[in-house]
Amino acid sequence: MFLFTGEKKKYLQPDSRKNSKFEELQKVLMEWINSTLFREHIVVQNLEEDLFDGLVLHHLLQKLASITLEVEEIALTASNQKRKLTIVLEALHQCLQLEENSAKWNMESIFNKDLLATLHLLVAMAKHFQPDLALPANVQVEVVTTESTKSGLKTVKSVEQITDCNTDSDQQSKVDIFDELFKLAPEKVNAVKEAIVKFVNKNMERLGLSVKNIDTQFADGVILILLIGQLEGYFLNLKDFFLTPSSPAEMLHNVNLAIDLLKEGDLLHYPVNPEDITNGDTKATLRVLYSLFSKHKKNEVPEETKIEVGS
Repeated sequence: MFLFTGEKKKYLQPDSRKNSKFEELQKVLMEWINSTLFREHIVVQNLEEDLFDGLVLHHLLQKLASITLEVEEIALTASNQKRKLTIVLEALHQCLQLEENSAKWNMESIFNKDLLATLHLLVAMAKHFQPDLALPANVQVEVVTTESTKSGLKTVKSVEQITDCNTDSDQQSKVDIFDELFKLAPEKVNAVKEAIVKFVNKNMERLGLSVKNIDTQFADGVILILLIGQLEGYFLNLKDFFLTPSSPAEMLHNVNLAIDLLKEGDLLHYPVNPEDITNGDTKATLRVLYSLFSKHKKNEVPEETKIEVGS
């Protein structure tokens, strides 16, 4: 490793990459990015490899901050990628009201696929643009900082904080209740399912529709869209969705529309991957349905179906 005199490099300790909270933070951030950018058909699978050239960050910032940046859509050369990334980061720093020298990242660190810098950047964006996002609290990693001095290389080990050490009340207000339900109270899952099925059928009977299986009947998005329309008072043009979807793409279109409607109504406070719904993922489907259930039946929820953190 070559360093110029006075130059510093920071490295993650290998064991830190295996830390469960560290891995969970990456998962939550990737789900957040993918749910935010699903309309753009952008899918992030690796934070180190997928964000360095500025393309994803460009789309993410435009979506979250509702701003337009005059940069090329796809930068192919390293010099163009760096130029684009510089413009995106300058705009981000303005949104965050952050001086460049106080940021825990810069153009070079992001471009060089520095995972620690990338995580600091994404956490700052999430806290600013979606403060209710349930980030794992108190994520810490061990780092090694190597500095080139006149007398040789100097190495220092330290612990770096990535997310805040929240109080219990802060964490409870942000925690995803369905992660807690499946982890701490799996015996309640069926009770919640039954209550939601009853709730859905009561509201869909005027349309002559009924649900028996939550895991499969919401995968094509049709009943979900119609349910949102009934409960939230949306007029839905039949041209806007596929009433009888015949392909995975049409099913995904419907689910995307449903999630858009929930976001417009400020009902969805945790990232949901639309493909999880189309694939029949129980937790994702319940998370979406419960957002409607808890709003429209909040005064009639039976005690056994209430979900509380730590219950």
